Order: sequence, then C-alpha cells, then structure tokens
Amino acid sequence: MQERGKKTPYIIGLTGGIGSGKSTISSMFEELGAEIVDADKISHSIVSKNKPHYKEIVNHFGSQILNEQEELNRPLLRKIIFNDSEEKAWLEDLMHPAIKNTILGIVKESQNPYIILSVPLLLESGNYEFVDRVLVIDVPESLQLERIGKRDNISAELAQNIIKSQISRGERNKKADDIIINDAPIEDIRKLVVQLHNKYLQAK
Repeated sequence: MQERGKKTPYIIGLTGGIGSGKSTISSMFEELGAEIVDADKISHSIVSKNKPHYKEIVNHFGSQILNEQEELNRPLLRKIIFNDSEEKAWLEDLMHPAIKNTILGIVKESQNPYIILSVPLLLESGNYEFVDRVLVIDVPESLQLERIGKRDNISAELAQNIIKSQISRGERNKKADDIIINDAPIEDIRKLVVQLHNKYLQAK
C-alpha cells in the first residue's frame, strides 16, 4: 500500500479474467462520477503508430505484425504471444513499465477521492503495489468462453489459452478485497456497484 497525502486518491484495482465484464462495470462506476484509468487504453496509446514502443514491436516481430494501415495487427499479435511464452514475456517486459509510469502520472494529477484502475493482469504482473484495494469481477469459465467467442471471434482453443495464461479463478478471488459475481441481471449488478461506490467514497 502506498503512502498517500490528503489529495491523493484511493486506488481501487479492478481486475478479472477475460470476458468477465470489466469494461461494463467500469462504465457503471464512471456513471457515478468515479475516475476510470484503463490500462488497456493506455497500452493502445503507447503502441500507436510510429511511437517508440510501436517501433520496438515492429523491429522485434517484423512488418508481418502490421495490418494494411501499418498499425499493429492486434489479433495476430495476441495469437503469437498466447502461443509462445517467450514472446509473451518479451512484450510484457516492454509494456508493463511504460503503462505503470503513465498510470502513476495520472494518479499524481488526479483530484478525485478514488480511482478505478482497470488492469486485466493486475494480480499477475506484480507491478501495481500502489493499489489500495482489489476489486475482482468474477464469472464462471463457461460464461467467459461464451463471451470471448462472441466478442472477439476467436477459436475455442485460443480462448482457453488466454484463460490459462491468467491467474486461476480461485487464486484471483482469494486475493480480492471485494468481488462482484457478474452473472446476475444488470440492475442487480448496478446495485452492487452503487454500494461499493459509496464505500470507496468513505475510504481513507
């Protein structure tokens, strides 16, 4: 846990397996006035066309990693790294420090009482020791697979590889301070979010 001054926001690390509904629940917090910092969006920004990390990735993987617009072919990159642990480690070593530094800059400037920091690999990476509390979005694996297949149009095998690359559901939940099981009607989930929002506003 970080040492915070009076104006430093309380940081809630929101995480969960792929397809758990992290974006949906982040949006609910945002509607209530919470500041959302999304590590995925930061990651996309860092590797946008011709930025230093973009160039490093292209140098490493070759021009085959680009699409017709000369932007990163994300589906291909994802397929490569989830089938090759060494390439996955290389990319994480490149990206995680840059993402963390960007997040810390946002936190430093924030005037909000708390921040929802959405990080898919929050518990796997070990880079987020400054988080005050962990909120896990949990769903059964069968629902994960169903959502991933519909959303990302990927094979069942790749979906399984992605899930296996993440911390297990049981281990993730053990490390949680708060859990939302996201398999209920949307209005029931919204009520849980409101409860946690009010709880986080009082956090010190």
